[in-house]
Amino acid sequence: MKYVLVTGGVVSGLGKGVTASSIGVVLKACGLRVTSIKIGSFSTFLEKTIGPIIVLSLSSFVLSLVLLLDLVYYPYLNTDAGTMSPFEHGEVFVLDDGGEVDLDLGNYERFLDVRLTRDNNITTGKIYQSVLDKERRGDFLGKTVQVVPHITDAIKNWVESVSVIPVDGKEGPADVCVIELGGTVGDIESMPFIEALRQLYFSVGQDNFCLIHVSLIPVLGVVGEQKTKPTQHSVRELRALGLTPHFLACRSAEPLLESTKQKLSQFCHVPVGNILNIHDVPNIWHVPLLLRNQNAHHAILNQLDLLSVATPPDLQEWTKRAETLDNLTSSVRIAMVGKYVGLSDSYLSVVKALLHACIACSLKPLVDWIAASDLEDDSAKLVSSYFKTPEAHAAAWKTLRNAACVLVPGGFGDRGVRGMILAAKYARENKVPYLGICLGMQISVIEFAQNVVGLESANSTEFDPLTPNPVVIFMPEGSRTHMGSTMRLGSRRTLFQTPDCITAKLYHSLEYVDERHRHRYEVNPEIVATLEEAGLKFVGKDESQQRMEILELPSHPFYVGVQFHPEFKSRPGKPSAPFLGLVMAATGQLKANVSKCRNGTL
Repeated sequence: MKYVLVTGGVVSGLGKGVTASSIGVVLKACGLRVTSIKIGSFSTFLEKTIGPIIVLSLSSFVLSLVLLLDLVYYPYLNTDAGTMSPFEHGEVFVLDDGGEVDLDLGNYERFLDVRLTRDNNITTGKIYQSVLDKERRGDFLGKTVQVVPHITDAIKNWVESVSVIPVDGKEGPADVCVIELGGTVGDIESMPFIEALRQLYFSVGQDNFCLIHVSLIPVLGVVGEQKTKPTQHSVRELRALGLTPHFLACRSAEPLLESTKQKLSQFCHVPVGNILNIHDVPNIWHVPLLLRNQNAHHAILNQLDLLSVATPPDLQEWTKRAETLDNLTSSVRIAMVGKYVGLSDSYLSVVKALLHACIACSLKPLVDWIAASDLEDDSAKLVSSYFKTPEAHAAAWKTLRNAACVLVPGGFGDRGVRGMILAAKYARENKVPYLGICLGMQISVIEFAQNVVGLESANSTEFDPLTPNPVVIFMPEGSRTHMGSTMRLGSRRTLFQTPDCITAKLYHSLEYVDERHRHRYEVNPEIVATLEEAGLKFVGKDESQQRMEILELPSHPFYVGVQFHPEFKSRPGKPSAPFLGLVMAATGQLKANVSKCRNGTL
């Protein structure tokens, strides 16, 4: 196995995940099979957003502030991302096997078109739990259990075992495993991981290991001088821990000057040809092209002794896609009505799925974020951490009415639910294309029961446990005492009940579809007959025929709800079927093109 380790320095949020994914894309384009591992602690929302902001800033005050904030970094012992709030962590990405993982694994899957497992996300909690479980069983035969060698051995063994698991649908292990080490070099919680990776480097040998260090080159002062000192200190810290980078991947607003590269090479002991510049680009799909244009693939392949088996990188489709996005002129306005709209990372996969669908329709997505609470009228009981002003209320409704379509994504808790119900009602009554995902589907059921069936007290037991008309209920097998991994998670099968429904056609009239789930509540099967008599149709059900998976309103041009999360399997060039249907319906293309869909692709 060949390993490419991507580490980060100076500040978090520099785009290690995108860099690691892009390296994988380039190596895959050279004919190699690639897998990925995310290792280490989770990043907070602050770390994921403030790093990219400072790259564009000329203010030394802002840089100092960010460097100070980056020191305030607490170790996470979470086993996975499942119990972390979107305000803390951003999106929880769900895998086929039900793993609730870091959102960077979504980048890996989208860029490389692979299907990873929960074990491809190694966390501090998982490692320590596995070692402590062994200690309780007596596996260490009475020895004192220590960070070195027991924790480091566990990390090293986990990496080596997971790296050989095929994730591309083919038999046998991949050729290269790209590992992203979370956090920043120097973080206390990263130390056991760095030591384990140092040992791995020593055991596999020079020709099987490549270390790429992602760092920041800030620009300060009126003259815009590119500063190398932060990177020098970061590399020195890394070398003190026993790892010397073969490559520097330097984040900057503008391309690096040759003099900057020379200085970095001199003080960081990295050849000039191995200093890669990842400067700001119009969209992240250009990053693999940046690497290709700097011959990064050739240098990495040379380091890994793979030049003899690799081919020149074929990135024609990738280049076309990146350039298409740059040159789009027509657009579609999409209202995203949710709970966490101030944190776009909370809906990262939804945004990516919209982008994939829009590009398939030669459109640029214009996403208007609407806080669901702002749509609530004055009589509604607000469950919110902030005061909703009349101006915010008016602006939210104006935005909603100006949108070509409405999307209500997933979420938990009762904050903003009334606003989501009002958005679903507006879309239903005004024939505006609507897509509800997970909670968004449940919202459409509640709205329909209240305003069409006439059950004014209809609600979900999540929001009103004592409702006399529970149209959405807690799943029987769910746990009310434990939160972690107790939901309905991962890939589950949905059987189409009506072959000629819109959703089935978007999926190319397949008999069934496998999509990923993440929910604790479901439509009450006892109310289904009443809802269908009133006009709402459940066109997709699970294999037991008791769980409602897809709903449609036949009297509406496009009113669809799905209990699963189709955004998790959307890929560049392979958009998700429900998202594609929403965009086509919003732009008048649905009727003409639905019959041309091939598994969600035009």
